[in-house]
Amino acid sequence: MGGVTSSMAAKFAFFPPNPPSYTLEESESEEGKLRMSGVPRREGVEVTRVKTRRGNEIVAMFIKNLNLATKEVEGAGLTVLYSHGNAADLGQMYELFVELSVHLRVNLMAYDYSGYGQSSGKPSEQNTYADIEAAYRCLVDTYGICPEDIILYGQSVGSGPTLDLAVRLSHLRAVVLHSPILSGLRVMYPVKNTYWFDIYKNIDKIPLVNCPVLVIHGTADDVVDCSHGKQLWELCKEKYEPLWINGGNHCNLELFPDYIRHLKKFVSTVEKSQTTKAESSESLKLSDAPRTSSSDILVFPRKSTDQKQKSRSSTDRKEKPRKSSDRKEKPRNSIEKKEKSRTSVDSSDKGNDGEDQRLPDKPRKSIDRLIRSVGLCNIDCLKDPSSSGA
Repeated sequence: MGGVTSSMAAKFAFFPPNPPSYTLEESESEEGKLRMSGVPRREGVEVTRVKTRRGNEIVAMFIKNLNLATKEVEGAGLTVLYSHGNAADLGQMYELFVELSVHLRVNLMAYDYSGYGQSSGKPSEQNTYADIEAAYRCLVDTYGICPEDIILYGQSVGSGPTLDLAVRLSHLRAVVLHSPILSGLRVMYPVKNTYWFDIYKNIDKIPLVNCPVLVIHGTADDVVDCSHGKQLWELCKEKYEPLWINGGNHCNLELFPDYIRHLKKFVSTVEKSQTTKAESSESLKLSDAPRTSSSDILVFPRKSTDQKQKSRSSTDRKEKPRKSSDRKEKPRNSIEKKEKSRTSVDSSDKGNDGEDQRLPDKPRKSIDRLIRSVGLCNIDCLKDPSSSGA
């Protein structure tokens, strides 16, 4: 029974686009460089192949922060390592990734899992763990990115490899979980315990993450219930103000103005917090306090909000919706298809001083491209697409 359930969970977890949405070709301007076909050309985008410890070769794309005014690449303080959902590849997500890099003012690396896009091998849980590890090593070894400057971002199934890597790294800047899952089995069945044959046991890993975690989930998600995101947030050590988007579904959260607004606030907060820590550390180094030994080092343990966990059964029940006093907003209309306006967006976007920090959402010329790219990623995570009649 366990083996059958595990195989079924793995079967429902991965739907690589077939055929892939892009191909790779040699760059005409730079010898030995690769470029993706079928996507707009942009300065500061590099495509490479990376070898994983399981023998596969995955495709990774590194997007450097671009100044829109000067059209020149600028250095960015932070880099996002993005793990996408289960039925998309780099070609489909390309324009969204470019928009995120621009609006968040960060570098961004994304990669295709084994068996996705032009990556070799077959998709599996263990391969995705090796895939994100290889992408991370590429950031550190090839691009010289410090671990302290990396934010891991996992969408849907991508929350699995994201959390698996996060628990193994002690100096990450932060983690973002976008429509995350408690575990593969829990998406399909309301199980109360964690079984050995389950996949992506995020519920057991999230308490071990030692950096700020932002959780974003739509309250109308009919693929991965919002309770998954809420329970994961409750189990976090370092909780950041979550974003529960009222009316948001599994694949349209980027269309809500509060999505990018809250994400920008989070990135700005974690970037400033590290600057503050660095300044504090520097002042300690300049202290005149005598040292008893050259090996004496002041180590300040990370503050933790760890609490005793409730019984596992309580984490599998859906939570009652929380009352929200936030103003209601409607998402932008998609160019790809006409959609009925969604319900209100629940975004507690207030500062600690109690003052409302929210600003009116200004129209963005590039939002059209973002909407188109989101429309391409209209996926149903962990559900067989053939059963939906699509």
